[in-house]
Amino acid sequence: MFRKTFRKSPSALVAGLVSTGMAFCLISATSSAQDAGFEPSVDDFSCIRDMEPVRGFFVTNLLGDIEATLEVANSEIGGTYPTGSLIQLVPTEAMIKREPGYNPQTNDWEFFELDVSNGETHIRVRGSDEVVNQFGGNCLECHARAEPQWDMVCEQDHGCDPLPLTPAMLSAIQKTDPRCEATELTEEEAQALQFLAAIRAASEN
Repeated sequence: MFRKTFRKSPSALVAGLVSTGMAFCLISATSSAQDAGFEPSVDDFSCIRDMEPVRGFFVTNLLGDIEATLEVANSEIGGTYPTGSLIQLVPTEAMIKREPGYNPQTNDWEFFELDVSNGETHIRVRGSDEVVNQFGGNCLECHARAEPQWDMVCEQDHGCDPLPLTPAMLSAIQKTDPRCEATELTEEEAQALQFLAAIRAASEN
C-alpha cells in the first residue's frame, strides 16, 4: 500500500481555510472545590498524540485524574468531566475543564485557539463566548448545541452541527502535528491532505 511520511504539520494549510467558513472546535471538562486555583498555561499543550485516544479525539487530565476523565469520555450515557480535563480534536484547538463556578455559561469549559509549530505552542485566543477560532466559528455556539448529558462535548451523535471534515482528514491533521515525531500516513490520509490543500489554494485565489 502506498504510504507517505509527512514531517510538517498542515497548520498553515488549515489556517488557510478561513475563507471557506470551516469551523471545528474542541472540548474538555469539570472539577472540585480544592482545584479553585487551577490555571492552565501554554506549557500544558504538547503533541496531541501524547494524549489518550478516544473515538478519534484525544484527552488527558492536567491535574493527573486521567481515569476520571476517561470514565466520562468512554461513558455511553454521558457525564460531567472532572476539573483539569483537556480534550483536543485537532492540534490548533482545545477545551479545558476549569474549576466549578468558573463560567456557568460554558459549563466551566475554557476554549483555546492555538498556534503550533515545530516543538512549540502559542495561545492565540482563550476564554469563553469571545473565542472565535481561525475558521470563523464561535466555540461556545458550536458546543452549546450538544445535548446536556454530554457536557458540551461535540461528537457525531451529540446534537452539534456536523464537521465539514472527513475522518481521514482529521486523522491526517492529527498525525501531522508538528510537535510530534513524524509518522506515516495511509494513502487515504495523504489524499485527504491533498484535498485540503486544493481547498486552500482555491480560497486564496
